[in-house]
Amino acid sequence: MAKYCPSCGAELEENAKFCKACGEKIGTGAAAGAAAGAAAGSVFDGAAEKLKDLNNTADSTSEFDPDDIAKNKIFAIFAYLGWLVLIPIFAAKESKFARFHANQGIVLAIASTLGIILISLLPSIKIVYLIAWLFELAVFALMVIGIYNAANGKAKDLPVIGTFRILNY
Repeated sequence: MAKYCPSCGAELEENAKFCKACGEKIGTGAAAGAAAGAAAGSVFDGAAEKLKDLNNTADSTSEFDPDDIAKNKIFAIFAYLGWLVLIPIFAAKESKFARFHANQGIVLAIASTLGIILISLLPSIKIVYLIAWLFELAVFALMVIGIYNAANGKAKDLPVIGTFRILNY
């Protein structure tokens, strides 16, 4: 009787330890494979759910013109690439959608810059390096969320810093 990978469904060779198609480790018996697959799925499901909750912020997309969104998504994406936020500020100054994201991006760039300055003033000990690493990881996560929203034509506030307004739009 043929055995199949619990992860991808590919047919397995007799006594296979790993699936040649997807690399999944094969346990002893179908129950072990199913249990391993369920455990791995629950870890990723939990992470996806947390990411979804993190991006559960105010959504003002309906306030923007769909043509403006379609024409200026690329400028909105630039807003989250550090100080390239100046591109949408000057190149798409008539676009409310690009300016919304430029506001988010400039707040993020300012927060990142101030955070780095403050961390650099702390003594050079291991805990400070950990704090700096966690801070930069948080900044990167906010950049990814902002780029994701801009690329999908959404005008959603970033978590934590999204309510700050510097630019009018």
